[in-house]
Amino acid sequence: MLVQLPTKGFSFELLATLGHARAGILHTPRGDIETPVFMPVGTAGTVKAMTADELRAPPLDAKIILGNTYHLYLRPGLEVLGHAGGLHKLAQWDRPILTDSGGFQVFSLAAINEIDDDGVTFRSHIDGSKHRLTPEVSMEIQRIIGSDIAMVFDQCPPGDAPAEVQEVALRRTTAWAKRSLEAPHAPGQSVFGIVQGGVDLDRRRRHLAEITALPFDGFALGGLAVGESVEQTYQVLDEIAHLMPSDRPRYLMGVGTPADIERGITAGIDMFDCVMPTRNARNGYLFAAAGRINIPNAANRMDLGPIDPTCPCSTCRTHSRAYLRHLYLAKEILYARLATLHNLTYYALHVKRLRERILAEGTRA
Repeated sequence: MLVQLPTKGFSFELLATLGHARAGILHTPRGDIETPVFMPVGTAGTVKAMTADELRAPPLDAKIILGNTYHLYLRPGLEVLGHAGGLHKLAQWDRPILTDSGGFQVFSLAAINEIDDDGVTFRSHIDGSKHRLTPEVSMEIQRIIGSDIAMVFDQCPPGDAPAEVQEVALRRTTAWAKRSLEAPHAPGQSVFGIVQGGVDLDRRRRHLAEITALPFDGFALGGLAVGESVEQTYQVLDEIAHLMPSDRPRYLMGVGTPADIERGITAGIDMFDCVMPTRNARNGYLFAAAGRINIPNAANRMDLGPIDPTCPCSTCRTHSRAYLRHLYLAKEILYARLATLHNLTYYALHVKRLRERILAEGTRA
């Protein structure tokens, strides 16, 4: 089943379902994205420690990466991005890019001076300079970045925020979503809406109805992994994900562990991102089929085996746990590169295996 999305050149093809789980293809002008998909996070225009060639090379073979509006706006800035002709040219990345709107970072990183129905006034976490971010400004930044998928500007309250705060955030997020749609976009830029509502299922359903009534190319679940329990996250996934429009890509923002991603796929999510594989790699935590490895542990000091003997990445094919432990303790830059490549490959292949299972055992669409 192939569905043309509102933005020209974008379509979503559903291939098979297994329960609520889905396998499909998001067709974009810069290439096809097989779903479910894990999208490496390149916050400041780079997936930390990775070159574009390494991201493109099998078995990692990343089809899409993320950039962040807030961070790219502050550094390198719109003048540099505009001069380069957008982030694709500046970073020499020829595949799709999705940009977060900057809303989450404003609320989590910056010193907020004022939030009102028009937008947010904040001070940079870098130098304290004062800025104003509105739906129109966010979309203008994303227009200059030139991302293939832009996210609407939303208000993301903490998971434990009281009901009155959640209600204000819902009202603003809906209003800002409409303004984001009306703002100018880059040519061929797709736009996704975001569903908020915290862990209250009735609030989530109500906001889902509001956001999905708007002509977005895809829809995301936001406001999860922001302080609520894992059980609460899973409850929202199980009850809400499969209610999102079946003919549009479904995106879970900022979650999570391999187990979280598997639970999200089972619930009906198509797209995932999280800093966990890259951040954990830099901090000495590596994912493997037998469980997570803490590379600084003394048990790895004399271990000449790979991180994971089942992993086909070049790190596992070439280097031992003992060598990686040495690099980590010596604070060698090479450690971050080797570890990040492995963790990203682990995530990519984890999702690929789940996709193959849906195609093999599921019902063809």
